[in-house]
Amino acid sequence: MTLDPNALPADLPVPEDDGAADHLPGSPVPSVRLVATGGGTVDLAEQSRSGPVVVFAYPRTGRPGVEAPQGWDDIPGARGCTPEACSFRDLAADFAAAGAEVFGLSTQDPEYQSEAAERLRLGYSLLSDERLELASALRLPTFEVEGTTLLRRLTIVLREGRVDRVLYPVFPPDRAAADALAALGT
Repeated sequence: MTLDPNALPADLPVPEDDGAADHLPGSPVPSVRLVATGGGTVDLAEQSRSGPVVVFAYPRTGRPGVEAPQGWDDIPGARGCTPEACSFRDLAADFAAAGAEVFGLSTQDPEYQSEAAERLRLGYSLLSDERLELASALRLPTFEVEGTTLLRRLTIVLREGRVDRVLYPVFPPDRAAADALAALGT
């Protein structure tokens, strides 16, 4: 059965805070160049020196007509990447008004991300960490599915080359952008 990637089942398991992101606040952002769907590469350490940057890390976007991995909906925090990405798209003007730049981050390859960015009409870039360079350097929380390492869903606010705020775990995913906007003000 192929599920609508935009629909969130009411019975999704809620992720619990396992402490895997507790070390992030105050951490320096490593200088890692990530391929961006908007073209070229982005160094988040450099980018955050010119204003606040909001990065939402997500496991993987689905594609219409393509089955999700076996048991996907049973993994706390796995389902909901497309609604999360769309929530940031829909609040783009609010982030711009707050002076913040938004990026999505996953371990999916740039081609896969480009298809999603175009299909979802995202007005911000998705960044590919397919070699896990940023994830390893920051020790971002991850999990494995079908032999692939994926990022756990979290949102980080970067300022002046450091992690300023962390929202983890993020649930429900379609509220991620509203929660991130609130975090920008505190």
